[in-house]
Amino acid sequence: MARFELLDGDFGTALGVAAPMGETLFAMGLRYASGRDGETDIVSAHMYFNLADQMGAEEASVHRQDVAAMMTKAEIGRALRLAREWLARN
Repeated sequence: MARFELLDGDFGTALGVAAPMGETLFAMGLRYASGRDGETDIVSAHMYFNLADQMGAEEASVHRQDVAAMMTKAEIGRALRLAREWLARN
């Protein structure tokens, strides 16, 4: 499967179908949390769940909290910074 980097311009169709932005970001969080496309990346998963929550995805906050329970404070800080950077670029 393909990995989608933060620089991908069209997240609304990044998974092959049109979807609300929050649901697409939520799906990206699930991909990184599960390691479906490689190794698990909890920092990226947290970032995508955080963004999805801000965009209205209903289950995103619960998943973000679950992932955060496995992270260090430094990892959470990095995920939050990445989310802010993503928002600034998009």
